[in-house]
Amino acid sequence: MKKLLTIFAIGSSMLLMSACNTVEGAGKDVESVGDCADGVKGNC
Repeated sequence: MKKLLTIFAIGSSMLLMSACNTVEGAGKDVESVGDCADGVKGNC
């Protein structure tokens, strides 16, 4: 039982860490779209 709980905890941690990376990447994508939309030449 203890081994199963450890595996579950490690799996959950890995899932949460990968979700943080995904959200960070999405934020960068949205920021780059905003840079292109501001009309300044060379931002895209």
